[in-house]
Amino acid sequence: MNFIPLAAATAVDRYGGKALHLAEALRAGLPVPPGFAIAWPDVDACARGEGDLAALASALAGVKRVAVRSSAVDEDGAAASFAGQHATVLGVSPQGGLLAALQAVHASARTPSALAYRRKLGLATEPRMAVVVQALVEAEVAGVLFTRDPVSGADERVIEASWGLGEAVVAGLVTPDRFRVARGARVLAREAGEKDLAVRWRDDGEGTEEVSVTGPRVHGLCLDDGQLAALDALAARCEAVFGGAQDLEFAFARGALHLLQRRAITRG
Repeated sequence: MNFIPLAAATAVDRYGGKALHLAEALRAGLPVPPGFAIAWPDVDACARGEGDLAALASALAGVKRVAVRSSAVDEDGAAASFAGQHATVLGVSPQGGLLAALQAVHASARTPSALAYRRKLGLATEPRMAVVVQALVEAEVAGVLFTRDPVSGADERVIEASWGLGEAVVAGLVTPDRFRVARGARVLAREAGEKDLAVRWRDDGEGTEEVSVTGPRVHGLCLDDGQLAALDALAARCEAVFGGAQDLEFAFARGALHLLQRRAITRG
């Protein structure tokens, strides 16, 4: 099975929209976790049980856990995001769980919901699912960042965040903290959520687990002014690199900010 370093995944017709955007971000020096891209014909082969993942597992030697992300050929484009349609599998052991994760991502493009979404947008019926495999950031705090308010269009950052991996936010498992930040990092509003659980990777096996959050952290703000300033700076850099309003997923781990996913804000 063939795979390439993520930064080289510039052919959208083979590696998909998500891989293309992350490759562009890496080449621009944005803080994207390292990884690899697998072209859709090779993912198809894995789905049939024909792919040999030994070389990829070897390339990931020393990486404890990875994220296996969808990157369909028409995903994260200007007209369609496929947000909430295609799967991401977190907490995968490179030495044991890659095949099952690839098959799960491949299958997610063929659910009734995903196929109906394709028909609604007039896309080709048969999906072509490439995959991104990245080192999983063991996030202390993670969430989503819109560089412009996606509802009102106001020229301000809208940030939602919670403890642990960002799955708690994107899957609606908690009421996240919400922040509005002006360009230049002036905080306009802070609204504490109810963050009574966190998603973390499992140390004793594949995947992730939900752990209880108690005490003052449930309603205590998970981002401070320094982190909000770092997010504003990341938003500005992404706007400069890609142009237009951006929908970003981020994580903080050991004091460092990581860009996990990026797409244009779309209505699709």
